[in-house]
Amino acid sequence: MPNELCIQYPQNLPDLLQISRKAFEHEAKMAMAVKLFEMKRLSSGMAAELVGLSRVAFLLNLHRFNVPMVDLDEDELLMDMKNA
Repeated sequence: MPNELCIQYPQNLPDLLQISRKAFEHEAKMAMAVKLFEMKRLSSGMAAELVGLSRVAFLLNLHRFNVPMVDLDEDELLMDMKNA
């Protein structure tokens, strides 16, 4: 059985953001998964699983959070190109 995390938030917060409660909770879960991915704490596959998306769908949504799909420095990119 998976673990569960409960977060309290003001009842009117989804209304203030003009979204449904379900959409707000999904967005909050997505934000957590994206941040953990950005910090390199989760792989894209694990982050996608956390929010119930396919890996591709998760990666395609990263732009909404201004997070790049690939975060390589110049040396890593050159090494990848060399090994391709």
